Amino acid sequence: MLQWFCVSLLNGVSVGLLLFMLSAGLTLIFSMLGVLNFAHASFYMLGAYVGQALAAYGGFWFALLCAPLIVGVAGALFERLLLRRVHARGALAEMLLTFGAAIVIGEGVKLVWGLGPLPAAIPRVLDGPLFTLYGASFARYRVFMMTVAVVMLGALWLVLRASKTGLVVRAALTHPATVETLGHDVPRVFTTVFAVGTALAALGGVIGAPLAVVEPAMADAMGPIVFVVVVIGGLGSLGGALVASLLIGCVQTFAVGASATAGGIAASFGVTLPPAWGALTVAQLAPVLPYLLLVAMLAARPRGLFGERTRDA
Repeated sequence: MLQWFCVSLLNGVSVGLLLFMLSAGLTLIFSMLGVLNFAHASFYMLGAYVGQALAAYGGFWFALLCAPLIVGVAGALFERLLLRRVHARGALAEMLLTFGAAIVIGEGVKLVWGLGPLPAAIPRVLDGPLFTLYGASFARYRVFMMTVAVVMLGALWLVLRASKTGLVVRAALTHPATVETLGHDVPRVFTTVFAVGTALAALGGVIGAPLAVVEPAMADAMGPIVFVVVVIGGLGSLGGALVASLLIGCVQTFAVGASATAGGIAASFGVTLPPAWGALTVAQLAPVLPYLLLVAMLAARPRGLFGERTRDA
């Protein structure tokens, strides 16, 4: 029992930190620009595909460095040429534009790379177990992924809260006219923030590719979970995104490894379920649990755990 708990906890934290790498970019864009980017998961997918293409020529480390930069530039162009033009029309126009961009990116990936899955290999130096806990090994690559996520969180905090750049970015959001008077280019600041957010999504795609299937449906599979994370954590809160990511990662990991049934759990509370419902195992319900948490959060606390910002329509 202790072995199962420790291994599941480590795996849940690693899954949660991967979710945070993806949700951090979406949270950053919303908190700084007020844009709920429906194409964020598509930039994550694009990062995975671009990373695999670059890895075929220069290796994993080359892809890890260059793929986020390339996708970040694509995000900057998207904000500069398209998103900025509809910003004055409000949140609905921005949401429709990013939704359309998600479809275009998805179809473009299919045209360039095809419909089949692509292999994603773990670099040799990160392959194999790092340590053994109660007879179960923990992969070296998962520790690397967790380390990158923690470093990314620290870097974002330093830039946004303890640097002049972060002060300018936060001031441009609330007092753009004043910031422009001081000589800063506010539209360029917003473009940079959007580029960084999409680059973070691409970074998650490159790192998460060896642990997932690189295929056109990966954005559809990851996108809803990312929005669950940012809503539960609170729109605009990086800390909330981290807590919600870890919560969902651990809940799903523990649920997958559980053998209890819905009927048994309900019986412990004195409730009797129909046979068809009672026979369901917790592992079978694991994909639904994040959405149940979302519904519970919206009912109890609509702003999320650490909600900081709302967007006026």
